[in-house]
Amino acid sequence: MTMKKMESIEGPMYISPLSDFGFKRIFGDKEIMIAFLMDLLQPKSPIEDVIFLDKEMPPENELFRGVIYDLRCKTKNGEEFIVEMQNRMQENFADRIIYYLSRSISSQAKKGKEIWDYKLKPVYGIFFLNFHLH
Repeated sequence: MTMKKMESIEGPMYISPLSDFGFKRIFGDKEIMIAFLMDLLQPKSPIEDVIFLDKEMPPENELFRGVIYDLRCKTKNGEEFIVEMQNRMQENFADRIIYYLSRSISSQAKKGKEIWDYKLKPVYGIFFLNFHLH
């Protein structure tokens, strides 16, 4: 993609939702994100609020890779949403999806003195692709 200098024109400016800036600008808005999730998922109980989480998840140890999400948010009920835009073809993107979701799921297993009951909160992955996934 070539970068062009933006020229001043009359009227509203168009920001492509396929660009990293445009995507994060649109879906990084809490009201838009809630409306989008409600419309897409049509949950039994309404999503009243989302909290945007840190986009970076560091590696579990030096042998593993970290993750940098485009957008990651959570409801007050603990449901997590990963929303990604991939504009360019990536041959192993399906594997990347699995890895991203797995890291969010495994992060629910916090160390502590309490016994963990293994009740996992849902993690939803929503991936916008500008190519066909094979």
